[in-house]
Amino acid sequence: MADAKVSPDALLARLKAKERARLRIYIGAAPGVGKTYAMLREAHALRARGIDVVVGFVETYGREDTEAQLQDLETIPRAAIDYRGTTMHEMDVEAILARHPEVAVVDELAHTNVPGSGHDKRYQDVLDILDAGIHVMTAVNIQHLETLNDAVARVTGVRVRETVPDTFLDRADEVINVDVTVEELRNRLRQGKIYKPEKVEQALTNFFRKGNLSTLRELALRAVADEVGEKAASYREREGLEPALIPERVMVCMSSNALAPRVLRTGARIAGRLGAKWYAVYVETPKERPGRINAHDSEALQQNIRLAESLGATVVKVRAHRPSDGLIAFAQREGITHVIFGQSARSRWEILWRGSTLNRFLGSVRDAAVQVVPFDPSL
Repeated sequence: MADAKVSPDALLARLKAKERARLRIYIGAAPGVGKTYAMLREAHALRARGIDVVVGFVETYGREDTEAQLQDLETIPRAAIDYRGTTMHEMDVEAILARHPEVAVVDELAHTNVPGSGHDKRYQDVLDILDAGIHVMTAVNIQHLETLNDAVARVTGVRVRETVPDTFLDRADEVINVDVTVEELRNRLRQGKIYKPEKVEQALTNFFRKGNLSTLRELALRAVADEVGEKAASYREREGLEPALIPERVMVCMSSNALAPRVLRTGARIAGRLGAKWYAVYVETPKERPGRINAHDSEALQQNIRLAESLGATVVKVRAHRPSDGLIAFAQREGITHVIFGQSARSRWEILWRGSTLNRFLGSVRDAAVQVVPFDPSL
């Protein structure tokens, strides 16, 4: 007998969850924590139970412990791709699909493929493998998650260029944090288990500083905790259990500003922690309508919209004479509980003379938590 509390959509979600290929993601705070090693150990355990496992792609970086784990595991040869007169090697997705194992191990999730590959990014290759009904185990470092891009840049001083959208984690059935202490990781580095000897001292004084690693470790722990919370909320919905009494709704105030990505990432991170639906809201004023908005702002806006969608936002465009009017109306209509603004780059004199969108919003919407992301052109 069907549970009367379970909606048709929830029943469909149950069926799809049973039918689809499973995705397990190993997350770590930094290179060398043991993500690849853990995946390969699990591959051996599955193989011992009679499960058909292949290695789709693993990068050992010459680490002896990791290379030893590759023994006795079937590895799919890499595909050769000609690029500007040079032969490059990438994961052979077509060969994996043709081989069609039960489980594929795919390392370096954030990797950008050589031009001429089937997809730009390896995580897109993984989606193809999953769609073919093949279970996947994969690994990524926390600094490669899109919403943490700004936080990692502030902590380490390094802007990570290869990122994975956080929505990819939503597809995961399991997210596992591979964690070691900061001192243990630095010891591994000194012992030459992560980088070659000539790179060790530079790494110890830069990316592998104690403060950096402690923060990255905390980010990894939080990311996994957030994902567990979201999975629990989805489970409650599928099983017809009562949701939170007051559903949280997050609104990010999006603009054509080139600094908007930082605001969007902050909003996505907050929404993830709350397990909340979130909106990226753009107000089209008369001077920003098609045909009137300048080309630079139009292109920046489209880039911001694409980023918002990749982070899982529902993108909404509203029309109003002033940005504050559109944002206030939307927040009140949708019952928004959390709002994220970017700090204005205008001078105090301009704000005093023309008024502030934030101040108008605060004067009209009093039952929402408001966060302002600091303006920082260096990030």
